[in-house]
Amino acid sequence: MFDKNLLKGKRILVTGGGSGLGKEMSRHFLTYGAEVIICGRRDEVLQKTATELADETKGNISAHSLDIRDSLAIEETINNIFDEGPLDGLVNNAAGNFISRTNDLSPNGFNAIASIVFHGTFNMTNTVGKKWIELNKPGTILSITTTWVWTGSPFVVPSAMSKSGINAMTKSLAVEWGPHNIRLNCIAPGPFPTEGAWSRLSPDTEATGGSMDQSSMSSNPMGRVGEMSELGNLATFLMADGCDYLTGQTIAIDGGAYLSAGGTFSSLGKLKDEDWTNIRETIKKSNEKDKKMRS
Repeated sequence: MFDKNLLKGKRILVTGGGSGLGKEMSRHFLTYGAEVIICGRRDEVLQKTATELADETKGNISAHSLDIRDSLAIEETINNIFDEGPLDGLVNNAAGNFISRTNDLSPNGFNAIASIVFHGTFNMTNTVGKKWIELNKPGTILSITTTWVWTGSPFVVPSAMSKSGINAMTKSLAVEWGPHNIRLNCIAPGPFPTEGAWSRLSPDTEATGGSMDQSSMSSNPMGRVGEMSELGNLATFLMADGCDYLTGQTIAIDGGAYLSAGGTFSSLGKLKDEDWTNIRETIKKSNEKDKKMRS
């Protein structure tokens, strides 16, 4: 739907770009001519993704290992990237989440989400934004939020709070940084199946052999989950030059789901204590699997 050179000449950094939504958006940016830099905590995954996408798109992609919970590491990485050439775009995609009753959450459980989604996203945004202001260069920032910024959502309170903060940051900085020609917008995706995130957000269906696809389709007005190409097209449009007057907005892409229901996980209020015990065990196993992959 776009000219093949729509993003030609642009350098775009995607956090959490090694997998899931970040990988798919990176694929789209490369397809339309951008140079893409991906970052994340798992270097092996990043390098594998960079090789795969370079072979597939014949585009220019590189990878930097970065934990966005570390503000000093962010500053060092951004300086290194700008030394190679200034960025034109930043996609705040890195996140973390799991379902839990709020009264079961420990302070560390809350911080595990907030340190990435809330603090990490702000530090990435501010570090890149300051470089653009210093260089008197325009830029575009795209953050991935959720529809919970409007509805709230039970059982994912740390994420809902953190994503709402990103929504507020986007609106605030759109005004503050507008005079510098820096645009900020958000995408609030509905169900787009990714292995890593869904193992923590649908452990009840995984434990019983059910399908998150099926449960999402039954409650979605359009009767299906989202396709990655649809998300990629929206991200590409927002990153392109053709909508320079669009800033400070959060755009939902969820088939109308949030308009028809009260929070994504409202139905989990029906679960019993033993169900939550099983969910915690499933999430624990998923986290242990991730740790083994990183080690």
